[in-house]
Amino acid sequence: MQETKKQNFLKGAAILAAASVFVKIIGAVYKIPVMNILDDAGSGIFQVTYNVYTLILTIATAGIPAALSRLVSTAAARGDARLVKRYFSVALPAFTLIGIVAMLVMFLCADGFSGLMNNSMAAPGIRVLAPAVLFVCIISVYRGYAQGFENMIPTAVSQIVEVICKAAFGVAAAMWLVRLNYGPDIVSAGAIMGVTVGLGLCIPLLVWYKRKLDRGISAGGAGAAPDEGAADELPGRMGVLWRIMKVSIPITLSASFMSIMVVIDNSIVLGRLQNALGFTEHAASALFGMYSRGLTIYNLPPALVVPVSVSIIPAIAAALARKRNSDGGKCGDGSKSDDSRNDSGGKIGHVGSKTDGDGSRRGDSRNDSGGSEAGIIMQSSVKLVNLLAMPASAGMMVLASPIMTALYNDSRELTSTMLLILGAASFFVCLQYVTTAILQANGHERVALMTFPVGAAFKILLGYVLAGNPDFGIIASPIGTLVCFVVISGLNIAFIMARVKDRPKFGHVFIKPLFCSAVMAGAAFAVYRALYWLFIGILGAGRYAVAAYLGLSMIAGIAVYGLLIIVTRTITMDDMKLVPKGEKLAKMLRIK
Repeated sequence: MQETKKQNFLKGAAILAAASVFVKIIGAVYKIPVMNILDDAGSGIFQVTYNVYTLILTIATAGIPAALSRLVSTAAARGDARLVKRYFSVALPAFTLIGIVAMLVMFLCADGFSGLMNNSMAAPGIRVLAPAVLFVCIISVYRGYAQGFENMIPTAVSQIVEVICKAAFGVAAAMWLVRLNYGPDIVSAGAIMGVTVGLGLCIPLLVWYKRKLDRGISAGGAGAAPDEGAADELPGRMGVLWRIMKVSIPITLSASFMSIMVVIDNSIVLGRLQNALGFTEHAASALFGMYSRGLTIYNLPPALVVPVSVSIIPAIAAALARKRNSDGGKCGDGSKSDDSRNDSGGKIGHVGSKTDGDGSRRGDSRNDSGGSEAGIIMQSSVKLVNLLAMPASAGMMVLASPIMTALYNDSRELTSTMLLILGAASFFVCLQYVTTAILQANGHERVALMTFPVGAAFKILLGYVLAGNPDFGIIASPIGTLVCFVVISGLNIAFIMARVKDRPKFGHVFIKPLFCSAVMAGAAFAVYRALYWLFIGILGAGRYAVAAYLGLSMIAGIAVYGLLIIVTRTITMDDMKLVPKGEKLAKMLRIK
C-alpha cells in the first residue's frame, strides 16, 4: 500500500512537471508573435497588464489548490467522505464569491490600477482580465479537489488547454484589431483576452473531470473515501472555510512575493522614466516594450530547469530520511528539521562505505559530493542546472543582437544590450531555483524565504535610482533583475555552506560547465560572424538571413558543447539519473 502511494505521488509529480515545462515554454513563445504584432508601446502595455495577470494567477492558484488538496487528502485517508464533500461545497461558493468581488473591483477600478502602474493605457487590458480573476478562483477549487485524491491529470490537462487557447485566441485577436486600425492600448487588450478565454474554457473541462472522479470514488476506486457514516460530527461551514484560509494564506503570501516585486518594480521604473527623465507615458511604455521583448527570451532557460528543482526536493528528502532510518532513528522524528536533518552528529556527511537501500556501495561516487546519497543528488542537481543554464545564458549574451533581429526584426543596440544583461540574469534565476530547492529539501524553508526580500530590495532600489539617471533609463530594469538574482543565489549558497552538512562542492560543479559554456559561446559567435561576412553579399543582412546564420551558429555551438561535456567528463551517470530516460541516453553516449 505504501509503495502504491509512493508510485502515485511520483507519477503525479512527473505529470505536473511535464505540464509545467510545456506551459512555460508555450507561454513564453506565445509572447513572441504577439509582440511582433504590437509596436513598442503596445508591447509595453501588454507586459504591464500581463504582470498584473501573473500576480493574480499566483495569488489565486498557489494557496487554494495546495490547501484544499491537503485537507481533502487527509479527510479521504480517514474515510470521511462527508467531510470531503463539505470541503468542496464550502470552497466553491466561497471562492466564487471572492472571485466575483475581485472581478468587479478590477473592472471598475481599472483606471486606478493602471494609474498605480504609471501606465493609464493598460486600463482596457485590466478590464479584459477582470473575468479571469473569477475563472481562476473557480478553477483553483476544482484543481485542489482533484489533487487531494492524488489525481494530477485534471490540473495538467487544464493548464495545457489554458495556454494553447491563450496563445491562439490572443494572437488572432491582436491581428484582427491591428487590421481594424485600433490603437496600441486596444490591441494589447485583445492580445491579453486570450488569457481570459483560455481560463473560461478550462472550467467545463474541470467540471467534467470532477464528475468522472466522483463516479470513480462512488464505485470504490483508488483514493475513495468509503465510509459515509464513519466521520465525526461535521464542522460548521465557517469553520471549514477558516481551515482552508488558514492553510492557503501563508502559501499564497510566500508564492506571490516575486510577482508582487515585479509589479512594484514596473510601476517605479515607468514612473521614474516619466517624472525624472521627462518621457511621455507613450514613450515610457515604448521603452518598457523594448525591455519586455528581451524578457520573453530570458524566461525560456528557467522553464527547462523547473523539472530539476521539482524533482530534487523529494529525492533529497527521501535520501535524508533513509539516512536517518539507517542511523537507527538517532535524528529524531524530523520535528527539528534544521538540526536533525543536517547536524545529526556528523553522520550524514560521513557515512563511509555503507550500502544504499539496494545494497550497492557508492564509495567511488561519494568522493565528489562529500559522501551520502543526499550529497550526490545535491551535487548532481547543481551541476545539471549549470549544464543547462550556463550555455543558454552564454549563448544569449554573445548572440543577443542576431536573436533580437531574427525574432523581432529589431536590430537596435538598446534592445540587444538589455538582452545581453538579461542573458546573464537568466543563469542566476536558474541557480536560485536549484539552491532554493536544496534549502527546502533540507528543512530550511524559512531561510529560503528570507533571501527573496533582500534580492527584491536591491531590484527596487536600483530601479528607482538608475531609471532616473539619463545614462541608464530603461536599462535599470535588466540591471535590477540581474543584481536581484545574483544576491538571492549568493545568499542561498552562503546558507547552504553554513547550514547544510553534506553540501555540494560548488567550485567543482562550476568550473567545467563554465569552461565548456565559454568555448561553446566563442564557437557559436565565431561561426555566426563567419557566416555573416561570407554570405552577406548573397543573402544580405535582413531578418531571415540573420535567422539562417543564427540557426547554423546555434547548431555548431550545441555540437561543440555536447562534445566537450562528454570528452572532459563534465557530465556523469549520476547527473544523467536526474533526467527522464537519462540512464538510457548516458549508455548510448557512453557516459560513465
